[in-house]
Amino acid sequence: MKHPAEDQRVAKAAGIDAAPPLAREIAELTRRRQVIAAGELPKPEKTRVLTISNQKGGVGKTTTAVNLAAALARQGARVLVIDLDPQGNASTALGVEHRAETPSVYDVIINDMPMIEVVQKSPEFGALFCVPATIHLAGAEIELVSLVAREQRLRRALDLYLAEMTEPYDYVFIDCPPSLGLLTINAFVAAREVLIPIQCEYYALEGLSQLLKNIKLIEKHLNPDLVVSTILLTMYDSRTNLATQVAKEVRDHFPKEVLNTAIPRSVRVSEAPSYGQSVVSYDLNSAGSLSYLEAAAEMAHRGAPRSADQPQSNEKPHKREQY
Repeated sequence: MKHPAEDQRVAKAAGIDAAPPLAREIAELTRRRQVIAAGELPKPEKTRVLTISNQKGGVGKTTTAVNLAAALARQGARVLVIDLDPQGNASTALGVEHRAETPSVYDVIINDMPMIEVVQKSPEFGALFCVPATIHLAGAEIELVSLVAREQRLRRALDLYLAEMTEPYDYVFIDCPPSLGLLTINAFVAAREVLIPIQCEYYALEGLSQLLKNIKLIEKHLNPDLVVSTILLTMYDSRTNLATQVAKEVRDHFPKEVLNTAIPRSVRVSEAPSYGQSVVSYDLNSAGSLSYLEAAAEMAHRGAPRSADQPQSNEKPHKREQY
């Protein structure tokens, strides 16, 4: 009977990794942590305003908004999260007050309150801020109908707030509700980029075509600068053929927009909001946290200003009407 050490020597000589699966996983996580720690994220030339949207619920919009924001803030960026979902989950995850009487995004878009009066600093990181949502936002869709310039309310407030800042934000993330109503339209008009999280399951693809058509209409009639810049695959399970097939199909249709990083299914990602934290602060060394840090780094490098020796390109990411 051979000794295990002899089997490992034989496997190594044959070019086969004989390490146990757990040891390989730990080694890979360690390698990823070292790469992240060694890197320094570039800052964008001007504030990037991104709407995180998908009319399908449960695809990871709020989770993505909170954790990308936390990942960027942890690595030195100044980040603002605008919670435009009446459920207020992003406000909860960032640990900010959002009870009914709290000044919130509702007051900004309905009562013309200056945004500076509702912004709160998140306890997560010193450079992370949030405009909270309260339960009052649930009725905002109806109240917006009768207001002048109803689609422009958020953009005007945000532009005024950013223009008055002495220390500007690097990123603004707008977390949308799972619908295509007036709140989401306000988010599209206020943003310059759209980030679409896509769950790696079949049903997540069904509404994508309609979402892209709506974005195209917003671009044509209300916001000509709007572009789908980023697609993030979420809840990815490499053990299933379906997840692999969905990921391949999305990458084939959107080769420039899809980030290389996919967010895996993770217990830690699910647990973190119950503690009023992002997964980045809840468990920095978890696979979910590392994936969001890697996705944030990809986003930062994609939006970084080009150096003089790099070729300039005015080409925007593809805008597709059909999927």
